[in-house]
Amino acid sequence: MNKRRVLITGLGTLAPNGNTTSDYWDSISKGKSGIGYITKFDAQNLSVKIAGELSGFNTEDFFDRRDIKRLDPFTIYSLVTTEEALKQSNLDNSNVDMERVGVIYGTGVGGIQTLEEQHGIYSNRGQRRVSPFFVPRMIANIAAGNLAIKYGFQGPNHTVISACASGTDAIGCAARTIQYGDADVMITGGSEASITGLTISGFANIKALSTRNDEPEKASRPFDLGRDGFVLGEGSATIVLEAEDHAISRGATILGELAGYGATDDAYHLTQPVEGGKGAIRAMQNAVIDADLELEDIDYINAHGTSTPFNDKTESAAIKSLFGDHAQNLNVSSTKSMVGHSLGASGALEAVACVQAIQNNLLPPTINYTEADPECPLNYVPNNSLEANINVAMSNSFGFGGHNGVIIIKRWDQE
Repeated sequence: MNKRRVLITGLGTLAPNGNTTSDYWDSISKGKSGIGYITKFDAQNLSVKIAGELSGFNTEDFFDRRDIKRLDPFTIYSLVTTEEALKQSNLDNSNVDMERVGVIYGTGVGGIQTLEEQHGIYSNRGQRRVSPFFVPRMIANIAAGNLAIKYGFQGPNHTVISACASGTDAIGCAARTIQYGDADVMITGGSEASITGLTISGFANIKALSTRNDEPEKASRPFDLGRDGFVLGEGSATIVLEAEDHAISRGATILGELAGYGATDDAYHLTQPVEGGKGAIRAMQNAVIDADLELEDIDYINAHGTSTPFNDKTESAAIKSLFGDHAQNLNVSSTKSMVGHSLGASGALEAVACVQAIQNNLLPPTINYTEADPECPLNYVPNNSLEANINVAMSNSFGFGGHNGVIIIKRWDQE
């Protein structure tokens, strides 16, 4: 049986450096950082005082106060980006069977803001003051559920939680759902609203975060010798995936093809990748095989590139090991240098960057790259975007628990 081709027909984005897909891409292409001092709460007594917060985003522009009380920010973000993506795809109930439209969405920590807030209320004021919306705001699957309820999507619906690989794994699983014939359209991506005192404290206490508090915009510096940890971010990205025949029959604008997906686990350590990146190598290799491509076909890799010392050198070693001589021809960059690490949303945001890179033939830069690390010997598109012919892009996401997710996006050519 021939595998159904899966096309991309809509994108929606909320990121620290842009509240729409066009604004996000404009900032990415110009190397504009969205990282600054934490404003969501008083971080004065924390060792880390910086994050990639959304800027200029007002929830009340999209929802009334009654709805805001019922929704955690991570769900709100997913609803906003899905609205943008659906508008671009021109998808509605007049040109699609809603029983054939599903949702697979990713998140790392779900309603952590609600959990932290309501736990404080319970601890200080007792059971009677806990909100009746506590559980349906907090649970991680509720973003996918709300998307189905709002738009009437009645196909397969679930949530992927694989730490920092969640968004990428959600996209891969959504593509497989279409390929298996269980849906014609899938709404997918990831959302995260994780910038809280508790989350910052937890990551800081395992020495995962940058403490470059005096220079927020320079703190996220993947592959640079002076990197000292990642910067926590937030945001959401939604991608509309469609079976090729379905998209063509309704005259959809095709933005690209979701060509391949690979997933593995290191089975090694809770927070660290295995030495040499063996799990990442297999995930990348599986994605290339799934896309029916050769290693030499890959033009660009949007790296996991978190700005942690161990992750960046391990990912670099994995790329070099798998691609061999072609590694020197590859362009590799980390857009986390501009938006930080938004955990379960990061893979979705990076998938959007890959689609835009292909459409615009423009390589996103790795900003704050000032001193090469001998253990990171690849071309990281330092500091400025670069024009290049890009037909195939790979996006890597690796998460706590050893999760490795890789997708391949390519320029769509009707065969």
